[in-house]
Amino acid sequence: MDVAYGFRMKPDAAPLPLAPPPAGHSTNLVGVPAGLLASAAFNEHPLRLHISGVRETNPALFRMLEDATSPEEAMEAFQKYMAAVFGVDEMGERRHRSAGDRTGPGARHFRSSYRRLLQGWGFDANNPEGAVLKGWVESRFGLLPTFHKAPLGRYPSAAWMTYVEEKMCGRFHNNAIQLQLDLLYEYCQWMLARYRFPSRRHLTLYRGVNDLSEHHVVATLGKREAIVRQNNLISFTDDREVADQFGDTLLEVQVPLSKILFCNGLLPGPVLKGEGEFLVIGGDYRVQMSYY
Repeated sequence: MDVAYGFRMKPDAAPLPLAPPPAGHSTNLVGVPAGLLASAAFNEHPLRLHISGVRETNPALFRMLEDATSPEEAMEAFQKYMAAVFGVDEMGERRHRSAGDRTGPGARHFRSSYRRLLQGWGFDANNPEGAVLKGWVESRFGLLPTFHKAPLGRYPSAAWMTYVEEKMCGRFHNNAIQLQLDLLYEYCQWMLARYRFPSRRHLTLYRGVNDLSEHHVVATLGKREAIVRQNNLISFTDDREVADQFGDTLLEVQVPLSKILFCNGLLPGPVLKGEGEFLVIGGDYRVQMSYY
């Protein structure tokens, strides 16, 4: 779970006076204008989303998924495809970690993978792995981040320069990492629709918070309800008790399935497990707030 899993907000606290950046770019790869995609209206009345060209250029993966007769077989199909195309799998990640980051003739070339980005996010969403993931959301969905180590206000600023530096980190931009993340998103969407939540459009998710510095309150709707702009990629949990552990304010949101990048149970091994974590594409969400 990211270290900024919460923001410090008391019932009588006012939002920071920081002006938020624009919601997003003028273009993206999902065919829905970024301004609409970021809006509370979209989140309440979502459309299905697909990243342009991903399914069309990877038909073998989706044939394998359609041939699967269980979630376990679908998971195995995805793992096999990613191992064959990108050379990344759970065992390979374990071998790389055991070998360490050695240099010299015996060292192995670092091969970036979606699994390492997810694991890095799990340690700290404000590290370079988190910046790469936020940069992917920015490029595919057109949504700008609002926080990375510090609030990202109007461009340019020192905070923006730090984010841009880290999202372009050469260490993670090899092995077609953007395409890997595209496939992870499409695989997640396929699994959610086929096996996990076939008749649902939304999930009720929670976030425990202690600090408003990552968020901008767009509109106050009542004493315990507001429209809050979330970062362009943010962690929630489906376990209310887990969320309670991360702050004295509990946010409850209705998240469209089409805005879920990843959740527990889609991959084998220790990837974002133990806290019911969901990686959610952000924007302006209607939130219900409970205070403790």
